[in-house]
Amino acid sequence: MRNILVTNALPYANGPIHMGHLLGYIQADIWVRAMRAMGHNVTYVCADDAHGTAIMLRAEANGISAEQQIANVQKEHIRDFDGFNVLFDHYDSTHSHENKARSEEIYIKNREAGNIAIRPVTQLFDPEKGMFLSDRFIKGTCPKCKAEDQYGDACEVCATTYNATELLNPRSTLSGATPIEKSSDHYFFKLPNFAEYLQKWTRDEGRLPVSIANKLDEWFEAGLADWDISRDAPYFGFEIPDAPNKYFYVWVDAPIGYMSSFENYIKTKRPDLSFNDYWEKDSKNEVYHFIGKDIVYFHALFWPAMLEGANYRTPTGLFVNGFLTVNGQKMSKSRGTFIKAETYLQHLNPEYLRYYFASKLSDKVEDSDLNLEDFVQKVNSDLVGKVVNIASRCAKFINTNYDNKLSVTCAEPQLVQSFIDAGDSIAKAYEAREFSTAVREIMALADKANQYIDEKKPWALAKIEGEEQHVHDVCSVGINLFRQLAIYLAPVLPVLATQVQDFLKLESFDFESRKHVLIHHEIALFQPLMQRVDPKAVTAMVEASKESLKATATPVTTEKTKVKNINKKAEPKIGDADIIGIEDFIKVDLRVAKILNASIVEGSDKLLQLTLDAGETETRNVFSGIREFYQPEDLQGKLVVFVANLAPRKMRFGISNGMVLAAGNGEGVWVISPETGAKPGDKVS
Repeated sequence: MRNILVTNALPYANGPIHMGHLLGYIQADIWVRAMRAMGHNVTYVCADDAHGTAIMLRAEANGISAEQQIANVQKEHIRDFDGFNVLFDHYDSTHSHENKARSEEIYIKNREAGNIAIRPVTQLFDPEKGMFLSDRFIKGTCPKCKAEDQYGDACEVCATTYNATELLNPRSTLSGATPIEKSSDHYFFKLPNFAEYLQKWTRDEGRLPVSIANKLDEWFEAGLADWDISRDAPYFGFEIPDAPNKYFYVWVDAPIGYMSSFENYIKTKRPDLSFNDYWEKDSKNEVYHFIGKDIVYFHALFWPAMLEGANYRTPTGLFVNGFLTVNGQKMSKSRGTFIKAETYLQHLNPEYLRYYFASKLSDKVEDSDLNLEDFVQKVNSDLVGKVVNIASRCAKFINTNYDNKLSVTCAEPQLVQSFIDAGDSIAKAYEAREFSTAVREIMALADKANQYIDEKKPWALAKIEGEEQHVHDVCSVGINLFRQLAIYLAPVLPVLATQVQDFLKLESFDFESRKHVLIHHEIALFQPLMQRVDPKAVTAMVEASKESLKATATPVTTEKTKVKNINKKAEPKIGDADIIGIEDFIKVDLRVAKILNASIVEGSDKLLQLTLDAGETETRNVFSGIREFYQPEDLQGKLVVFVANLAPRKMRFGISNGMVLAAGNGEGVWVISPETGAKPGDKVS
């Protein structure tokens, strides 16, 4: 038996849980349940990420304290997680006494080890709000192209990057005041001190996905820089020891929340556990973080460095999931595909989504798509049409004709044993987080079970005099096969598993229990286990998620992304009637990408399938009609320019997510490449 601590990325206490969030939480919950079903001791904790300027300002806008703001949001988060049966052993907040104490301890240990530096930083300061402004709270005129209404870090018109202090005519988006330059001492974590350690740490076998480790090499090649870990008052967070009015940047105490949540769990619920057994330097227990690919750098560089500097153990592994699209596109409020967890639960069974996500997930860092039409078809076909159908076809005979008891013998021992033996492969797939593989194997068994029942036709046998025992035997075998499937699906469908366990009157439903064949076993009266997905309910959910285009006309921007999405597909032509203005052109987001793989598309004479490294650990699948002019090997490793915000296009061969730019003159086509020195993710201007 292994002792394992599992955490999820901490949701920010500034808004609701939505479908994109749930992908990672459902993945982690399935893995936790599977590992427990295999007999391992797993503790599962999480917390709200409760600090930062955004929360302080949201509370101010709502007319409540920051403490009340995060308390309100935490109740909503717990409600939504419970609704999807993502059941943490403990759910905490980073705004806790334990997290404050642990953050101070880790900081002081690093300070004493020489890993903290202090130096002045000049920033823009809002004299009316009395606070320093981050880039997203500053707008002004671009110092290069003179475009107005640009944010404090980059121009959306000419793509120039700059410091906020270089903006012309800057203004605070919080008050409208003209900010002033002001110097303040900032505290820095000396990340370069850990460069050699981190290079080895990120390459330890099993620690990170290989694609992530490769991406991190770019940071090492560029050279690690000191990390600014302080923010000036006013700020909602923890004050830095011996530094009045200086606060820990939210990303300092957020991951420490993994430790403090576990610590609080021990204090309040599990005094038999030991904090040091899991977090001391040489601990043999396992610690895993399930995170999204957008926060890899914090977890794979800053977090292990902080832990190493404070003489704590580091995570055994980081399990990284990609982003979620809906119907092949980014989630959209106007289309109704930005679906909140609460809205989903008002219309649909959460088990449906858990199963659909499981059928898509693997250990790869890949984006997943929630195709709503496929969602309805897959759930109805697999869960209702295949799995539950087995029980409904067999149970009525056992309940009605055989006093609710299965046959005294197993009429098909080899068939039942093959289902039992399949559990070893399914368990390995679960442990490797190859959930889609596990689901495929389970559904193959379901097909096999249905084929057996179709061949035996108990409904026909029941009409033949003298075949009573035969009917009893066939239906008993069917119930045994159904039981195996339900055990294998239990990590994905915990509610269904509980219903089946009650129906079959079983004390245990773990993986080991599958080895005991049910002979002369009493079952309960069969009750319907799962209803088909009603497409009307899906439509109602989408409609309930829609916001008017007028309400969403003003784009919401963050420090991470300020690119507006466009859906235009028409190719431009030269001519007066097709002239566009600069405001149209700047909508096109041109980026550098590296072709990781190129392959011929079977069934097409024109297309090549390209896998692009688009920067920020993102990969894109793009189909390009250049096969006539390029062989796959000609493109491997080539840097290209592509349209990053082109609406995904569903093709016969799959989804194309972007467009690689090429030029042609009727005699040939040449893929457009950037100058030497460009790297994936760079904007093209």
